[in-house]
Amino acid sequence: MTTDRLPASTAPAPAFSIPSILAILAAIGSFMTGAFLGMILAIAAIVLGLIGVMLALSPRVRGGMMSILSILAGVAGIVAAVFKLVF
Repeated sequence: MTTDRLPASTAPAPAFSIPSILAILAAIGSFMTGAFLGMILAIAAIVLGLIGVMLALSPRVRGGMMSILSILAGVAGIVAAVFKLVF
């Protein structure tokens, strides 16, 4: 008797990319530091977020939404850094 079941997939489960994780950490860190370091971390969050979005186009990598959120948080971090610098 034969069964028509498909063989179990041996593909690895999708994993978060390292740039997307680092982007979130940089975005969070940009709010917790001073103006200069906050600006640097916010820019790093945006750059790493863009890299994470590009990597998330692969079906083996997760983190597209997390990367997009880190880009938005990076932009907010730049605004916060400018406010810290001015006020």
